[in-house]
Amino acid sequence: MSEKKLPVSSQRMQELAQEYPTPFHLYDEQGIRMQARAFREAFSWVPGFKNYYAVKACPNPAILQIMKEEGFGADCSSLPELILANEAGMSNEDLMFTSNDTPPEEFKAAYDLGAVINLDDISHIRTLQMAAGMPSLISFRYNPGPDRTGNAIIGNPVEAKYGVTTQQLLSAYAQARDAGATRFALHTMVASNELDGSYIVETARMLFAQTIRLHRELGIRLEFVNMGGGIGIPYQVDQDAMDLNQVSAGIKELYDEMIVPAGLDPLNIVFECGRMVTGPFGYLVTRVRHVTEKYKQYVGLDASMANLMRPALYGAYHHITVVGKEDQKPTECYDVTGSLCENNDKFAIDRKLPPVEPNDIVVIHDTGAHGHAMGFNYNAKLRSAEYLLESNGSVRMIRRAETIDDLFATLHW
Repeated sequence: MSEKKLPVSSQRMQELAQEYPTPFHLYDEQGIRMQARAFREAFSWVPGFKNYYAVKACPNPAILQIMKEEGFGADCSSLPELILANEAGMSNEDLMFTSNDTPPEEFKAAYDLGAVINLDDISHIRTLQMAAGMPSLISFRYNPGPDRTGNAIIGNPVEAKYGVTTQQLLSAYAQARDAGATRFALHTMVASNELDGSYIVETARMLFAQTIRLHRELGIRLEFVNMGGGIGIPYQVDQDAMDLNQVSAGIKELYDEMIVPAGLDPLNIVFECGRMVTGPFGYLVTRVRHVTEKYKQYVGLDASMANLMRPALYGAYHHITVVGKEDQKPTECYDVTGSLCENNDKFAIDRKLPPVEPNDIVVIHDTGAHGHAMGFNYNAKLRSAEYLLESNGSVRMIRRAETIDDLFATLHW
């Protein structure tokens, strides 16, 4: 079971909602650090273990600084993400650049920063060479196609636009080696928001098999395999978090069965998890504007899908707390909505909650990944501020709210 608790007392949360204009995102630094340390500890048997935090999950320098301090790198998918991570103090092989349909200038920027470049397509070898040259260390993203079933969110790998196929893999590494690469790595991403640890273990089996194949067929010895991200979080209260220690033990068993006898030990293992690290420690704090009754009961918030689009985009569940009413019985059934001129602007449908009144403070849980990051300006909505609840209990603004001047800054009147 997942316990959905506020990071501060109800009284303190109400005080914060008075002090700072709602809506806003709040991140719990202590929780993030504890999660990062638990991840590292679970894989302490891997000498060079590193998680490259997926910048897309929460692209804020304050969050990336925490990641750096906890020994993580950064997984970047664009030039702005590379710049953000670099400004947070990450450089060289603490940066992983994994992108698709990549422009040459972004390959050049990643090369100049010394980032690990993870190519998404065999044709990108030539693009990279023409843009910057072949780095000494190169990685490829592997798409297993029909040989592996993607999880429910990722879908069938055969339908995915990402990665080098099983048939192309040997040629990709041979071409990179012939172009001057001397160090090699292998990456995959076949799961998203997965809670079944056995799926991650089986992903390791797949990567270990390709590691052995590359060595047997080409004489190439990989430095590391990148398991990708995909470790999920329990958005619903009846879900359990993935047991990282159990996953680690399963991967270790496969490592001893496959990698050690093949003479390929040591092989480093890395991840690129974002959601699992910060997701449970983000909260969208919002205020009730209206409570209305039509054919259904509606709670209208001052937040909208411009602040959190996962429920509207994916039908995703996010737990909701009505602050100060945690001990009241959920006797009412509401659709919890925002103010966009879109009928799917809903955070919850037919959600059981205690009786809600205008000006109540509502907290939407698990918004620390793909929350603020996926925001937008449709209906000319302004994006909200972000605050960090520091480990000492103080609260610090880490991104101010947009203003109308910000929204209009790029217009030619």
